[in-house]
Amino acid sequence: MAEHGPDRHTARDIAIVGMAGRFPGARDLDEFWSNLRDGVESVSFYTREQLLAAGAPPEDVARPNFVPAGAALDGIDRFDAEFFGYTPREAETMDPQHRVFLETAWEALEHSGHVPSRLTGRVGVFGGAGTNNYLANIHSNPDVVDAIGRTQVLLGNELGFLASRVAYKLDLRGPSVSLRTACSTSLVAVHLACRALRDGDCETALAGGVFVNPDQERGYLHQDGSFLSPDGHCRPFDARAAGTVFGSGVGVVVLKRLDDALAAGDTVHAVVKGTAVNNDGAVKVGFTAPAVDGQAEVITAALRDAGVAPEEIDYVEAHGTGTALGDPVEVRALASAYRGVPAGAVALGSLKANIGHLDAAAGVAGVIKTVLALRHETLPPTLHFTAPNPAIDFAGSPFRVQRESTPWPRTDRPRLAGVSAFGFGGTNAHVVLAEPPPVAPPDGPDRASHLLVLSARDRRALDELTERTAARLREGRVPLADAAYTAALGRHAFPERRTVTGPDAAAVAAALASGDPARVVTGRHDGTRPRVAFLFGG
Repeated sequence: MAEHGPDRHTARDIAIVGMAGRFPGARDLDEFWSNLRDGVESVSFYTREQLLAAGAPPEDVARPNFVPAGAALDGIDRFDAEFFGYTPREAETMDPQHRVFLETAWEALEHSGHVPSRLTGRVGVFGGAGTNNYLANIHSNPDVVDAIGRTQVLLGNELGFLASRVAYKLDLRGPSVSLRTACSTSLVAVHLACRALRDGDCETALAGGVFVNPDQERGYLHQDGSFLSPDGHCRPFDARAAGTVFGSGVGVVVLKRLDDALAAGDTVHAVVKGTAVNNDGAVKVGFTAPAVDGQAEVITAALRDAGVAPEEIDYVEAHGTGTALGDPVEVRALASAYRGVPAGAVALGSLKANIGHLDAAAGVAGVIKTVLALRHETLPPTLHFTAPNPAIDFAGSPFRVQRESTPWPRTDRPRLAGVSAFGFGGTNAHVVLAEPPPVAPPDGPDRASHLLVLSARDRRALDELTERTAARLREGRVPLADAAYTAALGRHAFPERRTVTGPDAAAVAAALASGDPARVVTGRHDGTRPRVAFLFGG
């Protein structure tokens, strides 16, 4: 086994070979990264007319402590039921969290270059969801409940079926674990998936989380002393920090043992060097309160598991809720775990300022953000930070808030980062990530021409896929040979096809953009993605 350390991989290292997500203001990870890099706040502020149209009670909207804000996820009423083998009524009565998690699991596997039907070995699924806020809508429509039956309603809404639904629909045979540890849920899922891979319980694992609030566009009531922001903005570590904003989102990562991923020629987006989970226990002021000791211990344990010293970490994606109590506790815990590291040596950030607090999906969103930062060699800004919270001693700590988008400089060792998530009730999780090891280019001569085959279920989806593929090829980050191979063998073959040939990525991208019939051959009929009925109170 290779020497343990940040610059050498070991048999314990886990590769992130695929990922997918949908977040407020971002339909995919390309939009997500653009928003993070450019410092975009994806919290929406609604007019009275919009709030009332979304179902907000007029008496609430009129109150002085009503906050007309929300970090909404687009398309939660859209689901291709037929694709996954559901009837429209089954889809209608299914928790939207289950719908988007299933879709995102499929998308993450596609991003990894693997089709479920062609995966070898056991594939585990580890995931969690937030509180089901949709079930009340179903039960307020008794005719619907009577038509489909209470058992079917249970199957479509019980958290325990979240992971096993993915395993059943995608025919995955590894362990399927649905879990709920409040705000740390999805990072705990990543931890469990890594442990299952290390222990040999599976050869591939999907891990992530989802939170969808059907009332996401109805605003909320602020109460003094609560953890909700009084003005709809989340300001992590700032002197004006007064609370967080909840948002809807979903994220899934695909994991394999690093040795297996390298042997298979998988694209490795980042490496999970170490993980840890613990609980604060009773040594804190209340059940929902954070504790310095518990957070410091889980961070130290993850660094130890990774074989990494604190001074080797460049960046920490914090839990960073922007609350008066939580932020100072978190920085004190980090400073304890990083004792001896020079002042200001480690950048600190929190994406909750961009997209709000995603509850069960918060941890995996932090992982995905950090993986994208590693890929793009850029540290994105933390929004709304103008002056430090006076309860936080940044001057005497190893941390500085990342205020601007800056290059993530390379040194003589791989770049390393930590990601934290802490849940109400004290379940803490921390993950240590590293940039992927360098991979030598393939041997042998390049082809004079490549055949790229794209496929989708309908023409609209095919056109969208064509546009995204052309844009990605124009970026020059994906070799044409790799794209052609993945499109042919790492994608499900759908009936609508589009083929193009060319000598290089630029030529193929230009042909796809032009639609030149002499070079681009396209298949059959138009179609649209169906909208799923959303049940509201009867």
